[in-house]
Amino acid sequence: MKLTLRVWRQKNADAEGAMSTYEVDGISSDMSFLEMLDTLNEELILKGEDPVAFDHDCREGICGACSLVINGDAHGPERTTTCQLHMRSFEDGDTIDIEPWRASAFPVIKDLVVDRAAFDRIIQAGGYITAPTGAAPEAHATPVPKPDADLAFEHAECIGCGACVAACPNGAAMLFTSAKINHLNVLPQGAPERETRVLDMVAQMDEEGFGGCTLTGECATACPKGIPLMSITSMNKEWLRATRKVKR
Repeated sequence: MKLTLRVWRQKNADAEGAMSTYEVDGISSDMSFLEMLDTLNEELILKGEDPVAFDHDCREGICGACSLVINGDAHGPERTTTCQLHMRSFEDGDTIDIEPWRASAFPVIKDLVVDRAAFDRIIQAGGYITAPTGAAPEAHATPVPKPDADLAFEHAECIGCGACVAACPNGAAMLFTSAKINHLNVLPQGAPERETRVLDMVAQMDEEGFGGCTLTGECATACPKGIPLMSITSMNKEWLRATRKVKR
């Protein structure tokens, strides 16, 4: 395959960015999208040019590090992570636009790499459970109803990639935050911090400068792990519940 790549290049957070055009040839349809970028970078290095900086780690669709907007879509045309997107999703001769996540709360560090520390700070605000000291409790000491366990697992699948933010026209982080809140709030182990968790994490989310949610649903459509849109509704209910309880 021969492709034309239009890639966002930006030297650092303070520099002006712009799209640069590159031609790549000999791309196999079995390559992953990141392997295609590796090929481009090998060619740039051989030419003595600066390679394109992009995030990656496990390349197995688990860590969420690979964060690219491809032809206007978070992670590209398939509902998967960028590292699991393969070049067979494109045609020979295609022009592909490659950009970083587009959100003010995710400032560009260099080229396609953005700072997603805002997610870490939301987690630090309440995405944990009380850890008692001493011996580990018996695994079956705290029974969890299967519907609750299934719901917790569904939300625990969130890998924090940020596709929901990138896809949202408002740059909202509601789907990510709701997944992290609901994952713990439905479990008995999460009960001690149930109220403070939702209040603190939502407050931190707002402080980070993410946009407001208008329930357009683009976040759930782009999520590679299928976190449902109803997760946001559940979080809103938790927030209202916690607010009323605190006021009492």
